[in-house]
Amino acid sequence: MHRHGTSSQGKQRWKCVDCGHTYSWKNIGNKQLRQQVWFRRWIIEGYTIRQLAQQSGHSRATIQRIINYWMSQPPAFAGNLFSCRYLVLDGTFMERPKGLFVAMNAEDYSVVHGVVDVTEGPRDLRRFCQALVKRGARPKAATIDGNPTLTKTLRQFWPEIIIQRCLVHIQRQGLSWCRRNPKRTDAKHLRKIFLKVTSIHTTAGRDRFLSQVHLWEHRYGWRIAIAPEKGRVFSDLKRARSMLLAALPHMFHYLNDHRIPTSTNGLEGYFGRLKQKYRQHRGLAKHNHQAYFLWYFQLCPR
Repeated sequence: MHRHGTSSQGKQRWKCVDCGHTYSWKNIGNKQLRQQVWFRRWIIEGYTIRQLAQQSGHSRATIQRIINYWMSQPPAFAGNLFSCRYLVLDGTFMERPKGLFVAMNAEDYSVVHGVVDVTEGPRDLRRFCQALVKRGARPKAATIDGNPTLTKTLRQFWPEIIIQRCLVHIQRQGLSWCRRNPKRTDAKHLRKIFLKVTSIHTTAGRDRFLSQVHLWEHRYGWRIAIAPEKGRVFSDLKRARSMLLAALPHMFHYLNDHRIPTSTNGLEGYFGRLKQKYRQHRGLAKHNHQAYFLWYFQLCPR
């Protein structure tokens, strides 16, 4: 075998001395890795096939083949999660009733695990936690939006875990149920309490807040609990009271450990960026949805 000139593209050709055949070497795997840059831009930047064709000089058909190749082999989460001690857990709907559910490392705000096309019911949440256990996760604390099924599931797998309720969810839902301009005196006072939820940064502030809640409960809460009234406004007021009382034991763990996030805003922002990119690929076939999100988790962990 010896050199035998070059091809019309300038590639080295070789000739076999025994049989006389000429050929050139091709490394298909290396070519696909070089072309992955266009797939990464399609995922990370949200570029269209037309834009990628203009940037790369490839035809649209070639760009489509590159995308199809990498979409046919979605990545899987791997690696040990033993050092991941603080989590933020939340989900978002893509097409109801199913969506995404993601775990984020609260210390560097990177996605460590995610699943696609699931509900936030006990079966799917149990499988999600089992996957974390298999990867060695032993979380000390988790910040969640208040889903009682999620709380119960976390306790089943990690009985000692600290559950921190998202303060933003508590405040937003409480203010919604109290209305923007309530007419009732009890609702007016409760609304003022909800406005203070996200501004507590010290134990003294926590004590003042708890004192105000107990005072409100002593004046109005017990009457609301036993009142037979069933109007829509009054029912929402009862919901706001019940939610606040149930959340109190899980609202202030962050005061004892500054590494515990006070909200799930890190994941909410991540979901917002993901959906923005996803909307730029509206024509994506349904059978490619799962691969798309798994690749996004892999290429855009933050």
